[in-house]
This record gives sequence, C-alpha cells and structure tokens, in this order.
Amino acid sequence: MNPDTPLQLLGGLTAREFLRDYWQKKPLLVRQAIPGFESPISPDELAGLALEEEVESRLVIEHGAHPWELQRGPFSEETFQTLPERDWTLLVQAVDQFVPEVSELLEAFKFLPKWRIDDVMISFAAPGGGVGPHFDNYDVFLLQGHGKRRWQIGQVCDSDSPLLAHADLKILAEFEPTDEWVLEPGDMLYLPPLLSHCGTAEDDCMTYSVGFRAPSAAEVLTHFTDFLGQFLPDEERYSDADVQPASDPNQIQRDALDRLKALLDRHMGDERLLMTWFGQFMTEPRYPELVAGIEIDEQEFLASLEEGAAVIRNPSARMAWSEVGDDLVLFASGQSRLVSTSLRELLKLICSADALHIDNLGQWLGNDEGRTLLWELIKQGSLGFADE
Repeated sequence: MNPDTPLQLLGGLTAREFLRDYWQKKPLLVRQAIPGFESPISPDELAGLALEEEVESRLVIEHGAHPWELQRGPFSEETFQTLPERDWTLLVQAVDQFVPEVSELLEAFKFLPKWRIDDVMISFAAPGGGVGPHFDNYDVFLLQGHGKRRWQIGQVCDSDSPLLAHADLKILAEFEPTDEWVLEPGDMLYLPPLLSHCGTAEDDCMTYSVGFRAPSAAEVLTHFTDFLGQFLPDEERYSDADVQPASDPNQIQRDALDRLKALLDRHMGDERLLMTWFGQFMTEPRYPELVAGIEIDEQEFLASLEEGAAVIRNPSARMAWSEVGDDLVLFASGQSRLVSTSLRELLKLICSADALHIDNLGQWLGNDEGRTLLWELIKQGSLGFADE
C-alpha cells in the first residue's frame, strides 16, 4: 500500500498523514468512511451468535436488577424476549472470527500493522442503550453499521480517574463532554487511547468496534521474563567476584546494584529472544481452543493440493513474520518457526493471501523446506482446507 495515497476510510487523508497527525494523538471523525455501508450481519444474526458457547458476549442493561447491570453470555432466546424496550446493549467480541464478511472489513485497515489488530466487536443497542462514559487503553475505530448513535468525547483519563462503584464495568464517575456527533451507517470515529467517550443509541443501532492489541508494560515484563527464564540455566546467578571489603556489612552498596543491572541487561537486551517472544505473544489467538490441527501426512497434503484443494487461514489464527539475525521467523498462533531467507516471499504469501492453492504455491511445493512449513501449519491448525 502506498502510504501517500488518499484513503476514503480516512476522509481523504493519506496513511502517512493519519499516523503523523492523529494516531494515538487525537480523534478523527470521518463522514461516509465506507459510503453506503450495509452491515453484513443483522441484529438477529448477532443475537444468534450470542447464544453460542464459544462466542464471548455481554449484555449491559442501564436500569436492570441494579444500575448498569452486566450479564455474560452465552444467552438463551428467552433472555432477549424479556429485555426492556430501551436502554440496553448487546456486545459480541471477535465477530470477525465467526463471520467471514465481517473479517473482510479489516482489509480496509491495511495501512496499520495487521498483527496489532485485536478483533472486531459488534454491539447492538436499543434506543438509549450504551455502556456509560468510559475510556479504553487502546486505539479503536467505531464504524456505524446500522441506525444512529450519538457519540460524545471528553477528557483524557488515566488509572487515577474516578469510577463508579461497579464490580465489572469501568464507568467514569466524572465525564466532561467537549464534542458531540451523531453517526449514521458508514460514518466512523477514530479514538486514541485514554480519551473518554460515551455512545448512546438514537434508535436500534449497530456499531462495529475495531480494537487494537496494546500490551501493558506489566504484561510485557511479566510474560517476557517468564519466557526468558526458560533459557537460563540455574547456575546463572548474581555474583560478586572481586568485590571490595565492606565498611558496613549491613549496607547494600552501589556496586551491588551495578552488578545486578549488568545481569539483567545481559539477558533482557537479547534482541533475538525479545523478538521471538514478542512475535509469539502478539500472535497468540484470542480463542486457542479454536486453533485445532488435523492428522495428515505430507503426501496426503500434497495430493489434496494437486486435486485442487484450497488452503485458508484459520479465522481464529494470527500470523506475522520478521527478521531475526540472519534468519526469518514465521509466527503463527503463538508459536514461532525459523526459516531460511529464501522463503521470504512464501512467508508474505502465507500471511496475506486469501487462499493458498496449487496455482499460487507453485514453486514452493518443490522446495523441501517450504513444503514442510505449509504441512506443519496444517497440522498445527493455523491453516486448514477451505472445505472443512
């Protein structure tokens, strides 16, 4: 994608302009970001997903059994039949993993790293419905899919911002609106992290929320050190050879801290391990149980391709690739595989193609390493045959 091409989705801004002036800085309202947009999923179909065990869903009822009542799915049909006429919202996570037409919407966001995208959440709200004023710790694009929703944005918040006393919902106790818009189908609002906002349905409405993965510093430190610890022998310890006599044996002196920092820097600064961990962490599937491989031998796999079978990415799988030292690494659903640099174009194809088949795989099926890589991804479950 040319970063200097004006994009309808961004209101005529180029990707370069948007990333420079708006991304993680300030909101952007785009009227008709997707002109004439029609939701590929109906409210009834969204409610149907919320009945399924493997789908993550929530109901927020402003005036339920108690203020801002939260219910978690899966739900029953009776649940929806007994809802009030207004002031409630159904939220369904990761709809892109269950509805291919919703997943296709993410193609419009290719100006951002694909591995940063978390999921597409879709909400349906009855008139007056919303989840209260709140803020997110990640970027989000709010695309109106059906009906009208009034959005207000307010102050920048942080972990010290006062919240209502609620066990499950982080609703701001203080909200100071500064701007307000009513969005119609095809309109989109981009919000950077920490900016408070409140959406209220004007009528029956559906909103698509494209959210982004943003691991916290605590997550990075905790998970990376756990990962790093797998590679360190028990004898690798704090040491103080050539230490000088202490004037006070009860004092921890500065040179001890210097030695400790050197120990940490030696391992925390290993870029190869850091990239390996980061790629695995950022491609961990939201629902690992949905990434299930099949038992198939390599000859059977090749025969299926030669007979015209198509291989597609598992909707629940996540993929990315990177350079690590003199090698390339493919990250697939939280796992990593070192491959030679000669497979660079194959890695790009695996991560980007809608489908893999005998026509676009061509030369790679004659390459032992490339063929084995494809076969292993089938067995792992990140790739699967299209008819399964």
